[in-house]
Amino acid sequence: MMPTSPIKVLLVEDQADISRNIADYFESKGSVVDFAYDGEQGLSLALSNYYDCIVLDLMLPKMDGLQVCLQVRKIADRHIPIIMLTARDTLDDKLQGFGQGADDYLTKPFALEELWVRCMALSQRHTLNTSHTLTIGDISLNKQTFHVTRQGKEVFLQPIPLKILRVLMESHPRAISRSELCEKIWGDEPTDSDALRSHIYQLRKAIDKPFSSPVIKTLHGVGFALDVISNVTK
Repeated sequence: MMPTSPIKVLLVEDQADISRNIADYFESKGSVVDFAYDGEQGLSLALSNYYDCIVLDLMLPKMDGLQVCLQVRKIADRHIPIIMLTARDTLDDKLQGFGQGADDYLTKPFALEELWVRCMALSQRHTLNTSHTLTIGDISLNKQTFHVTRQGKEVFLQPIPLKILRVLMESHPRAISRSELCEKIWGDEPTDSDALRSHIYQLRKAIDKPFSSPVIKTLHGVGFALDVISNVTK
């Protein structure tokens, strides 16, 4: 069920005709749309205003969409859902977009209704994820008590594996790159791949091995993701 309240969308697109068509359609649905026509302006607006979703073109003046997405993920104090809108349609392009932090990817030409539905779905998922309890598939995590269960059984995690699990759950269904994961866990503090590998191993030992099916998936050349059916509840 889609949310009924209007959503606020940031549209970062340098082609005025495409921007106007999207805005007209979204505004007819009750949404509020802000415009940016280059990457620098888009990044500035994204970091200084609250948006339920960002529609982000890849080919932009001043700063391309991949860099905008990466900077939003590094700097923003909350997860802002981002859907990339672009004419680039190869698998490598999509993997690169997801690797920089995109939540979804839609290629041009596209149907306005599909873009609208995807934005609403991202907004709904993020709203649900801000509740105290985050549930993805058969895994639940209480973000206040740090209590974790899988299939109703309590799972005990050390602080760093717990943080990794939370990042993976909040990012689901997109994959998260090693660099973004390290940034979210350790910030500007230096770390190495061995440290991350060790904590991922500890997480798998607790959340995967006692159960019949693993959920921590490694995507070579991309990063990590949860391999579960999308099911987010309060």
